[in-house]
Amino acid sequence: MLVFAYSAGFRHSYIPTAVEVIVKMGERSGLFEAVATEECEDIQPQKLGEYSVMIFLTSGEIPLSVEQRKALIRYVAEGGGFVGVHNAADTLYSFPEYGRMLGGYFLSHPWTQEIYVIVEDPTHPSTRHLPERFKVLEEVYTFREWSRRRTHVLISLDPTSVDLSKGARLDNDYALAWCHHYGRGRVFYTAFGHFTKTWREEWFQKHLLGGILWAARLKMNL
Repeated sequence: MLVFAYSAGFRHSYIPTAVEVIVKMGERSGLFEAVATEECEDIQPQKLGEYSVMIFLTSGEIPLSVEQRKALIRYVAEGGGFVGVHNAADTLYSFPEYGRMLGGYFLSHPWTQEIYVIVEDPTHPSTRHLPERFKVLEEVYTFREWSRRRTHVLISLDPTSVDLSKGARLDNDYALAWCHHYGRGRVFYTAFGHFTKTWREEWFQKHLLGGILWAARLKMNL
């Protein structure tokens, strides 16, 4: 698995911990080897084929060439797995196909607080260990160019747990994790992970691992 952690915009403090956790996930599960990089040169057509899945911990307008951007999209469309975490939605606004592939772009974060979330699909590998409803501290993202008609929602915000007047959607539909197919590839996104301590929590590690293995078409036993 390629772990890409380039920050062209705001650099989240969780990133070093995230890389450590993901590498250890692979080692403990024995199901994948994680290769971490912040080098844009590693996003190359001839290199991407070496990976079953890639994970973006990115932000801003990553300086990828037109060829590299096309290679990224082609990699997923032709069967690769893609995992986006939190600020991966705050990435490559100038390349609309990236947003379509991911499922949407970051719009705002009106709530940074303890919230309740609802598990909409308790059968997915990323959610089957979770209760139907649980509390978590998070910087809650809202999204633009997002619709549940184009993706499968796994976890959503319980709207009763926030001040909805601060929100950005008239329907108050705020997804926090989703998955879908893009061409022959699989895409998993989770908006959780803003706080470094979240990466140390067992529920989140299992959530992310389940998403990674689903995207890579690997099975796991939790």
